[in-house]
Amino acid sequence: MTVQIAHIGDIHFGGLADIPVIEALERALPDLRPDAIAIAGDMSQRARHGEFQRGRAFINLARETAPVLVIPGNHDVQWWRRPFIPFGKEAVYQKYRLYFGDELTPTLTIPGGAVIASALTAHGVAWGSLTARLRDIAVKGHLPKRETERVQSVFARAEPGLARVLVMHHNLMRGQLSQRMGLARWKTAQRRVVAAGTDVVLCCHDHQEGAEQLDGKVVVSTASTLSSRARGKRPVSFNVITIDPSAIQVTFFRWDAGRRRFQPSDTAAFARKKAPTLEPQVAQ
Repeated sequence: MTVQIAHIGDIHFGGLADIPVIEALERALPDLRPDAIAIAGDMSQRARHGEFQRGRAFINLARETAPVLVIPGNHDVQWWRRPFIPFGKEAVYQKYRLYFGDELTPTLTIPGGAVIASALTAHGVAWGSLTARLRDIAVKGHLPKRETERVQSVFARAEPGLARVLVMHHNLMRGQLSQRMGLARWKTAQRRVVAAGTDVVLCCHDHQEGAEQLDGKVVVSTASTLSSRARGKRPVSFNVITIDPSAIQVTFFRWDAGRRRFQPSDTAAFARKKAPTLEPQVAQ
């Protein structure tokens, strides 16, 4: 079957959110009729109660159209609560969990179409994401081995033929304008994503839309922002992923300021890799 996923990220409810744009998206989602809606983090700007409350209202409205999967981004993590304590990170996610539930890495199955898993890359100040750049503190993400092992287990248990979709916050590929990777130790992260059996990655964080292929195997969709922080003063946008038995397409829906609505624009298309088949066993 053909599956469509609305891929949204970096809403940044708070002072930077573009409310007319978000309200236009709320009106547009029912017309798109996606099978699922994936929100890849940064629902808030400063992890404040009011920002999360507006985010929860957005999700509740979106759920009237399709099932919603949401994960935390680096702006949703109260990293200042325990910035230099490597263990016991529960405090930094406490407020996020209050509004969006205890599960930080939810899964979602579209019967006959796709299994959607998620990985936590926003850990606040953590050893795995520390770099030599001071500005990277609590901004860079990292993808621990335990996360990809769990994702691989989810994919292994899924029915054959389902598309394996992974949602994470930090951009897996280098930003075209920023020239920055979202993840520390990104080469290791890329290898782990491929090894997990992933077909599609949905991420954001870089505030510029993108669609490309990793290692000739994994389609990576990067969503732009719905805030005033679009990179390069580009129109804000979100992505729609269409998966059918032979292809994976990423369509960018860009904001048309003159018409005050989102318009579908260019589409990137990739051949879908075939799932491995088992050789029939010959009775002895």
